[in-house]
Amino acid sequence: MVKRMNFTGTVSLLERDQKRAQGFKARFAKSNGQTLVKDAAASVSATNQLVDYVVNVGVGTPATTYSLLVDTGSSNTWVGAGKAFVHTSTTVQTKDRVSVTYGSGEFSGNEFTDTVTLGNGLTVTKQSIGVATSSEGFDGVDGIIGIGPVDLTEDTLSPDTSSTIPTITDNLFSQGVIPSHLVAVSFEPTTSDSSTNGELTFGATDSSKFTGSITFTSLTTTSPASEFWGINQSIRYGTSTTIQSTTAGIVDTGTTLTLIATGAFSAYTKATGAVNDRETGLLRLTTAQFANLQSLFFTIGGTTFELTANAQAWPRSLNAEIGGTAGNVYLIVNSIGTPAGEGLDFINGMTFLERFYSVFDTGNKRLGLATTPFTTATTN
Repeated sequence: MVKRMNFTGTVSLLERDQKRAQGFKARFAKSNGQTLVKDAAASVSATNQLVDYVVNVGVGTPATTYSLLVDTGSSNTWVGAGKAFVHTSTTVQTKDRVSVTYGSGEFSGNEFTDTVTLGNGLTVTKQSIGVATSSEGFDGVDGIIGIGPVDLTEDTLSPDTSSTIPTITDNLFSQGVIPSHLVAVSFEPTTSDSSTNGELTFGATDSSKFTGSITFTSLTTTSPASEFWGINQSIRYGTSTTIQSTTAGIVDTGTTLTLIATGAFSAYTKATGAVNDRETGLLRLTTAQFANLQSLFFTIGGTTFELTANAQAWPRSLNAEIGGTAGNVYLIVNSIGTPAGEGLDFINGMTFLERFYSVFDTGNKRLGLATTPFTTATTN
């Protein structure tokens, strides 16, 4: 995380995530959008940088490797925020410019097509790649691998504003590299600022990464959550305290915190007894309060997923990384910054996904969740 952003400065982790959430809503405010291994699912490693995950992606022939942020909340793949783009024999520039605004950052540049390699036989040809001529908010990474719904790429090209850009997942499937049109994500909690403990599996699920069965739920029809990997869920604190009635929101690897609507956040704050910490922007508990903290229960697709007290805490050994004080307990649940009823009332971010296996199933228009060996871990 030290590589990604200095949160002891004026921009806090919460502010960054809230700006990202505002960007999701603002985008749809105007509308109420190598040798290939045939049919073989494969996995690639992902590195936990404390506030996001990155994977190594090769572009070109021979390939140059870029460290790209894993983002299910956007769908363009691009490079150039850090390492400069290297043109090779497979690089072809199109007539289009490309630009994306994320709320917490932005980039603009030129569109190219090229061969993209993720490793383990996961190679696609003629993949659209944005090459940034300017970018903001992406220190410590080279760009993004966008694995959200393809419609998010509409209006990102110019002059072809009405065109969409197939994602890497789309092309892996359409080119016959993987057997199913999906990507499964395994994240784990960490106690260091960089740990290669994650995995993306394209084309199938990895049964070694989850326990029990996967609960699949249909994607929400409520806009603007429906433009993303959106679902419906309700949240309860402890045995009987309703935090948030059933509403629409999204699951997003690119948001660090777990964000809920302002009314739900007030109910959570009251239930936990937490206070706002001025240094970090997060909620803070005393150690005595933390000992009494109860689980949050997320009901999704008819199944209830328990976010334990430990899972609600920022890793205490890493408090200094967010400008916090050693010994304090900071919470990863916070406010999305807007009230319920706006069509995108929560974001289950990376800190949620560190405790649950997730499946982004484009082919069946559904999202899956399952418990993992880390669901009840006490590492934080």
